[in-house]
Amino acid sequence: MNISLILIFGTMLLALWLGVRAQRGKDMSLEQWTVAGRGFGAGLVFLLMAGEIYTTFVFLGGSGFAYGVGGPAYYMLGFGSLSFVLSYWLLPPIWRFAKTHSLLSQPDFFAKKFNSPALGILVALVGVVALMPYLVLQLKGLGIIVSVASYSGLSSTQGVWIGAIVTVIYVMVSGVHGSAWTSVLKDFLVLAVAIFLGLYLPWHYYGGITPMFEAIEHAKPGFLALPATGKSAVWMTSTVLLTTLGFYMWPHMFMASFTAKSEQNLRRNAYTLPIYQMMLLFVFFVGFAAVLQIPGLTGPDIDLALFKISLATFDPWVVGIIGAAGVLTAIVPGSMILMAVSTLLANNVYRAWRTSTGNAAADNQHIGRVAKLAAPLVMLAGLWFTLQGGQTIVSLLLMAYSLVTQLFPALLASLLPSKPVSKAGAIVGILVGEATVAALSVTKMTIADLLPFIPDALKDTNVGVVALALNVIAMLLVSAMTRSGVKQGSQSLQADSVA
Repeated sequence: MNISLILIFGTMLLALWLGVRAQRGKDMSLEQWTVAGRGFGAGLVFLLMAGEIYTTFVFLGGSGFAYGVGGPAYYMLGFGSLSFVLSYWLLPPIWRFAKTHSLLSQPDFFAKKFNSPALGILVALVGVVALMPYLVLQLKGLGIIVSVASYSGLSSTQGVWIGAIVTVIYVMVSGVHGSAWTSVLKDFLVLAVAIFLGLYLPWHYYGGITPMFEAIEHAKPGFLALPATGKSAVWMTSTVLLTTLGFYMWPHMFMASFTAKSEQNLRRNAYTLPIYQMMLLFVFFVGFAAVLQIPGLTGPDIDLALFKISLATFDPWVVGIIGAAGVLTAIVPGSMILMAVSTLLANNVYRAWRTSTGNAAADNQHIGRVAKLAAPLVMLAGLWFTLQGGQTIVSLLLMAYSLVTQLFPALLASLLPSKPVSKAGAIVGILVGEATVAALSVTKMTIADLLPFIPDALKDTNVGVVALALNVIAMLLVSAMTRSGVKQGSQSLQADSVA
């Protein structure tokens, strides 16, 4: 066993120990398991949310996207920072409403706001469908990291299985507490590795960051800028818009906000997390450094850029530390995703099914047991999809983003004092948006295919804009036709208005 593999295994065991130990002194009720009894201070909330941001998407996908497409990778800087700014106004009213009504999940929020259990089930199903590609993304990245960083001492499949087992164990035992405490280890290690690689590699190979960019521009003119067509400025602007609106629509990010002890903790995060986003620059520098040093990677292989250049540059013990950081970027977010999917299935789908079939309403203790037992089954499903192969990491995430972003119009409408949207309007809008995303994903159509008559300058618009526009139109039309229902709902929920 080489030193790199020892360091990776040691980190996995440390993560498992931290994750399991996190439940000490807690009764692990459903509320403790899912939202930590709403008792996390600003520090843990910060690390938990940062842990959800800096995933394999950033560690491998960020460097790989910079390596593969150049300038368009900068969209990641834009949407993350804008999402945090948006959260300053968005998350406090959500937190207040959830605390007042003891809500545990995103579907609970929608169901209570619109007085519609059916909407809650729909939101839960959307969340499960969107989160599975996100879980696959983490497992896919985990397999890449373990295989490459261990110098093929373990195969990608073996690495995925080991990481999945570690994640399932501490999720079942500690829930969100385990995710929070492993985030402490992950963020420290990832931050150190990203800054080190982002500074060392450009200096080692090019003599500095500026000479690196000059060398790339000389060898590949225009690579560092946005192209005139394709992933152009229009594509970037529309993609940043969609991902900004969808960022906090992820069920696990929604639930992470519920863990805060106070809404002020969420506001503090809103103006500190954009600074943390600067870590992405160092990840980009790694991808750019590999452009001329590790040429020829294409398709899904661009995700290997960070580790290919690390293997060519460092001794095995350094590669082991890099691999250990990468493993944590998969395990920590993967644990939150796994817990969120298990909670949605148990709390919002299983509970509703029991009620609809005439069984006695399940109490929280029973739902908690079901959620914990669902975790290994969800992970098995994720493993199956992961081992089928597939797209690059960035492609997987952008597809899932299109799904969760369809929840934003209804969420925003629910926070307005006038309650302009009925529950029927919210349901139809989401269904139309999701159906459009599905159709566009299957057919791989672009804006140019859908609307060939629009100006050429707009043909690079992200097709997710079409789904969102149709969603809003359908939502408003149906709400207008069911206006009386809106008024009745507004009167019955006036006291709950938090906007």
